[in-house]
Amino acid sequence: MRFGIISDIHGNYEALKSVLRELDKMKISKIYCLGDVVGYYSQVNECCDELRLRNITCLLGNHDWYMAGGGFCPRSKSVNDCLEYQRKIITEENLNWIRTFTVQNRIEKIRMVHGGWADPIDEYLQPSAEYFAKVEGDIFISGHTHFQSLQKFENNKTHCNPGSVGQPRDNDPRSAFAVFDSHQIVLHRVEYDLQVVFDLMNKAGFSDYYYGCLKTGARNLCKL
Repeated sequence: MRFGIISDIHGNYEALKSVLRELDKMKISKIYCLGDVVGYYSQVNECCDELRLRNITCLLGNHDWYMAGGGFCPRSKSVNDCLEYQRKIITEENLNWIRTFTVQNRIEKIRMVHGGWADPIDEYLQPSAEYFAKVEGDIFISGHTHFQSLQKFENNKTHCNPGSVGQPRDNDPRSAFAVFDSHQIVLHRVEYDLQVVFDLMNKAGFSDYYYGCLKTGARNLCKL
C-alpha cells in the first residue's frame, strides 16, 4: 500500500501544484487530503477543480465546515474576511462537492481525521502515548496544526501530521506533505513560487497582513 497525504491547502493553488508535481514524480497516484481545501488564499476554485479531477478523497476541515454550512470562525476576523471573499467566487459545483466531505477515514489500522479524535474537525492535537492509548488503531494521521511531524510511541502507535500544503506554521515556508509506503511514513517539503500568491492576493484586495506568514512559515504571523 502506497499513497500520498496532503492537508491544509487553503486555496493556495501554487503550493498545491508543486506538491502534486512531486507526487507525480514519485509515481504516486493515490492521494488522501485531510481537509481545509478552502480558506485564506484566492484560488479556491482552482484547488477544488484539481482535487476533483484527480479523484482525491478529502476529509472535512474546519474551514471547509465554515464554507459548507455558511458559518464563521469564532476566533479570527481575518479568517472570516477570507471566507467572505471565497464565498463570492466559489462555484456552486465546488461548494456542493465540499459538502460531501466526511469527518474521518479508515484504512485497515490507519485512521485519518483533520483535527483529532476528540474533535475530528477542530481539535489542535498534542500527540502523546497517553492520548493514543485511548484510540483504536496503530497509525494516526491528522492535520489542522500546520506543523509537520512524525512520532512513534512506546505503545507501538505512530502519529503523523503531514504539515500544511498552503500555509506552513513550523518556520519552514516550503509546502509540506507525506508519503505512506509499506507501513513507513516519510515526510517531504517542496518549494513553490510565493510571489504568484502575493500578486493574486493583492489583486483580490488583500494586504500583506493576510499573506505575510507565507514568507517565513512563522506561526506568530499567521492569522488563525
